[in-house]
This record gives sequence, C-alpha cells and structure tokens, in this order.
Amino acid sequence: FNKGDIKNTYGTGGFMLINTGEKEIISKNGLLTTVAWKIGDKVMYALEGSIFVSGSLIQWMRDGLQFFKSASETEGISKSVEDSNGVIIVPAFTGLGAPYWNDTCKGAIFGLTRGVDKRHIVRAGIEAQAYQSKDLIE
Repeated sequence: FNKGDIKNTYGTGGFMLINTGEKEIISKNGLLTTVAWKIGDKVMYALEGSIFVSGSLIQWMRDGLQFFKSASETEGISKSVEDSNGVIIVPAFTGLGAPYWNDTCKGAIFGLTRGVDKRHIVRAGIEAQAYQSKDLIE
C-alpha cells in the first residue's frame, strides 16, 4: 500500500506491480502505467510488467516433457542439484512480455551438454521465472 512497494503474482504468467503513489509515471523501460486502486477521490498508480510464460513453463515440463507428475515436485527436483549446470531457458513460447514486448521471439534452451539431465532443466525453468522477474524490477 506504500509508494515503492512491489507485488509479484505467479500463475500461468507472471505479473509485477510497483506502487508509484498518487502520480502517474510513464515508464521509459517497457512497463505499463495502470491504476492500482481508487478509494473516494484518492487514486493510486502503479507500473505493471507482464511475463507471458511463468507457471505455464512448469505445466509444459510436467505435461509436455513429462519430467514430473505434479508441479509441487519442482522444488525438490531443483534442490537436488547445485545449479542448472549451465542450462538457461528462455520461455518465450508466446513471445516475450515486458520489458521486451517481442511477440515474434521463440523459446529456447541453451547450454545443453551430456552432463545435463532433467533436474538441471527443471532448475533452469525455476530460474527462468526468477530472471524474468528480475528483468521487470530492474
């Protein structure tokens, strides 16, 4: 509820809102200006960034790749390895949202070697969610 507060929501996509107070701020970095709320005559604004693929990346690994049976397994799988072993996922299945706004970008997995197994790819998927959120905040 305070200017500067940030809220991230993770679902199929990911959505970040940063409270900018009573003044509309026009982003120069690809975020959208939106009304956070209005109570009486007081209007509070926010900057919003949308990540197109967040939880749906986990769904794809579950349903498409069949890496696990339940999304809740991703935490244990991710923690079972020290890192992603160099794997990076760009989950641009439907393009990239904020701050890039590129609807022609395609998803990619980089850094595959014979030392990589599905645990590293799952870990890279979890990290991809964090990296996208970091991009929005920065």
